[in-house]
Formats: sequence, structure tokens, C-alpha cells
Amino acid sequence: MAKILVTGGAGYIGSHARHFLEKSGHTVVVLDNLERGHADAVPRGMLRQMDLRDTAGVKKVLRDEKVDAVIHFAAYAYVGESTEKPEMYFANNVGGSLSLFEAMLETGVKYVVFSSTCATYGAVDKSPITEDQPFAPINPYGESKVMVEKILEWLDRFRELRSVRLRYFNACGCEPGSGLRERHDPETHLIPLVLRAAQTGVPVTVFGNDYPTPDGTCIRDYIHVSDLAEAHILAVEYLLKGGRSDSFNLGTGRGHSVKEVLSAVERVSGRIPPHRIGLRREGDPPNLVADAGKVQRELGWRATRTDLDGIVRDALSSQSSSVNS
Repeated sequence: MAKILVTGGAGYIGSHARHFLEKSGHTVVVLDNLERGHADAVPRGMLRQMDLRDTAGVKKVLRDEKVDAVIHFAAYAYVGESTEKPEMYFANNVGGSLSLFEAMLETGVKYVVFSSTCATYGAVDKSPITEDQPFAPINPYGESKVMVEKILEWLDRFRELRSVRLRYFNACGCEPGSGLRERHDPETHLIPLVLRAAQTGVPVTVFGNDYPTPDGTCIRDYIHVSDLAEAHILAVEYLLKGGRSDSFNLGTGRGHSVKEVLSAVERVSGRIPPHRIGLRREGDPPNLVADAGKVQRELGWRATRTDLDGIVRDALSSQSSSVNS
């Protein structure tokens, strides 16, 4: 068992990864500046509140805690915001990552799992998407993730910093019984927005219903956050056992349309979620689904929580539970 530093571990996906790391027997230290994370999502005594750009502080944590590997989630992640403030995204996502990698190199920590995204691929026509799809981001958020992936490739080549870059698709759901839930402000993920519409009666906007898909709405690959968390554990254990640096898609390989999500929320909640049809969003591809064959072959990981109603049920149940992990 290893000691793992989880950056951004007070956020939605990071806190789930921390939860599953502990269940797997690993020791965890969380580093988060709490700008967008939540202190009550981290067990008492585990949190080190710090900005990643404090290189000296990060080095001290790595050295004092005798960290074996890092799982790096800390980043801004709003596509729209990134188009309004690109400089803020590059300073935080790229600058913070560089600071972390410098601290790792200076303290001899040689393994990092990086939280990347399918936004690195941009608006592609091909589906399902394989890892050899060229980078073509269409917003600064996606570009910032591409830049970090490229930095990691060079650091692997010349500094022997081994990395796994995990490009995931639409994270959703929550781990039952964990006390963890989605608390984004503003919320941009479809499932919690549709659940909110069902509960409040305030319509959610469906961006376009004239796409070349069976029901006219966009199709996305919805992957349960618990499956994502388990993939990060397999990735860090793979590196610790001597695995080579690589990139992997994380998805189910199956897509669901916006209308299918609306129907699932109606079935699970017993309420019809009101919605209105808006204009298409620029850059939204009709169909965005992962080919997850490579990660299945190399890491032995496969999404198991793929039932859409089950994902919605987990998200709904988490809304009424308080964070107590």
C-alpha cells in the first residue's frame, strides 16, 4: 500500500477518488486550496489547504508526508468561463501543474496520474473516439489540458516522470453511502440540472433538438464517478508497479441522448422535468462516445455502473444526504 497525494481532493471527482483509495488500503493526503472544493468532503486531519502554485509549500508536503505518487485533479473546469478568462485557466491549470511537477521532481516523487478530459479532442465527427484521435481543443479549458499532457510527455522523456493521463467523458452520479455529492457552482452537468428542474419546476434548457441523432438531441457517454475513481486507483497502482507512461479514455462505450436523460429522471424521480429547447451551442458534436478498449486491455478496467436509471438514482439519493465522510 502506498501514500498518495490527491490534489483537488475536496472536489467532486477528487473526493470520490480519495474515498476509494482509502477503501483500497492506501494512505491519502489531500491538497486543495478550497477555492472550489469543500473542506467537509475531506476527513478531518487529511487536508492540506494550499495553492498548487506555492511550489515550496508543495515540496514540503511531498517531503514531510513521504508521498509515493500523486493523483492530480486540481484545475478549473468550466468551458464557458475558460472562454471569458483564458489567461486565468492557463495560469491555474498549466501553471499549477508545472509547480506540482517541479516539486515532484525535486523531492523524487516520480509517478502522477493526471485528470484529463475528452475536451482535448474537440468537436470530432468520429465516434467512438480512440486515443489516437489528434488533439483539437475548441476552448481554453481543453487547450490547458492538452498543454499539461504535452508537458508530461516531455517530462517522461527527459526527466523520467512517469504519468498516466486519463481522458474522461461525462462524469456523473455519486457513490451511495459515501456522503459525497456534486456541488458545483454554477452547476453545468446535465443530470443534476435535470434533477433540479424536476424538483423545482424551473425548466432546464436543451441545447438543440435537430442533431443527426435518433431523437435529435446530443448523445454523450455518461460515466459513473465511482467507476472513474476506481480507474484512478488502477492507474496509480500500474505506475507504482513499473508501468510505462500512457493515455487512456475513460467511458462506457455507450451513449445516451439528452431526451433519454430526461426520461430517466422522470422514471426515477416520479416527476416530469420541465424543459425548453434552446439554440445549439457552438462546437457541440452530435455524438461523443469513448472507445474504452485500450484501458480495458492495459489496466483491466471496465465501467460497471452503466445503467442510466441507476446513475440517476445515485445522483438523486446523494442530494438528500449530507457530507459526512
